[in-house]
Amino acid sequence: MENGALNIDNNPIEGSIRGIALGRKKFMFCGSHDGAQRSAMLYSFMGTCKLLGINPMVWMVDVLKKINKQPTAQIQDLLPHRWKKMQEIEPVL
Repeated sequence: MENGALNIDNNPIEGSIRGIALGRKKFMFCGSHDGAQRSAMLYSFMGTCKLLGINPMVWMVDVLKKINKQPTAQIQDLLPHRWKKMQEIEPVL
């Protein structure tokens, strides 16, 4: 309270997790434990894209087009942070 540079309002954080809070009830109906884990993984990918400034839809479409042809040893290259670096070299058309 003594430091005026610190924001005492937590609205930015509340807003950043709003989607998770709204979906919480729906998470109970993922069908199975495996379904819930897959949902969590997709939320993580979308959140990572958002943090990196990547359009999640563009990333997902590109990854789904490439994943069958991607060698197993190089599958990690499709993760958002590596995918973004590759786009700087060779953009998605």
